[in-house]
Amino acid sequence: MPKPAPDEFTLDAHREDLEEAVERNRQAILRSPSYKLAEYDVDFLKRSEQRPVRMQLELQKTEQLLRDHKIESTVVVFGGTQIVPKEEAEERVAAAKLDLSEAPDDERLQRTLARAEAQMAKSYYYDHAREFAKLVSGVCQTDGKCEFVVTTGGGPGIMEAANRGAFEVGAKNVGLNIELPHEQEPNPYITPELCFQFHYFAMRKFHFILRAAALVVFPGGYGTLDELFNTLCLRQTGRMQAIPIILYGRKYWESVINFQTLADEGVIADEHMDLISFAETPQEAWQLIADFHGVK
Repeated sequence: MPKPAPDEFTLDAHREDLEEAVERNRQAILRSPSYKLAEYDVDFLKRSEQRPVRMQLELQKTEQLLRDHKIESTVVVFGGTQIVPKEEAEERVAAAKLDLSEAPDDERLQRTLARAEAQMAKSYYYDHAREFAKLVSGVCQTDGKCEFVVTTGGGPGIMEAANRGAFEVGAKNVGLNIELPHEQEPNPYITPELCFQFHYFAMRKFHFILRAAALVVFPGGYGTLDELFNTLCLRQTGRMQAIPIILYGRKYWESVINFQTLADEGVIADEHMDLISFAETPQEAWQLIADFHGVK
């Protein structure tokens, strides 16, 4: 039996439903992540499959901006985040003593005080890093190009001191900061246009070395050691340009790392000891760099 023809009211209602469905679908298309330009689709760029793209962006962004600012060469300064100005170190010691006075037998508080006193004893390194950066930055930056630009990891401690020294003489300086699980903000002395944030340690290390004319390593911990040995390995194997690697504070470094034992045990060659120099003053560190590169 044939179906009865729909009346006019039914046709209009169907047409309205269809138009609403089409409009809903149109809006859904415009909202869909697939419709976003790839460069604006952050969720897509964060997918694990896009890791090579993100690494390439971290490589190219920093490279391009350094070129834009005519950064020809850098002096990289590494050092511990816990080496702070003397005033701050003294405050830490005072706070630790106060806590210990309330529980003098607490071994944890005793250890905290001992660590604070050890940090205070090394606080002069902050001033030395600051002075060293002033020496370097006041010599080789011109309108045409920028040589020996102080470059750090952009964080606190020795890194802050070096960026601060360059800042105080009005010189460009670079901070290569890293995204960490705990929140970290770059120190306030970096040239704003030359402060970079990295997700990948590998790309950050690459930019530390790419333009390096020297590496000056102040006392520090795991991060400092990591960067030091990364550079020593590249120099040992001839995979980077020749640069002076200067350990600042012989007593500290010879107590932390017995390089002579490495040579005596036959795991490095005797000539690999020559990759390292020591300095005790800002002037001595800068002179080593100037002599290496023939700078008057």
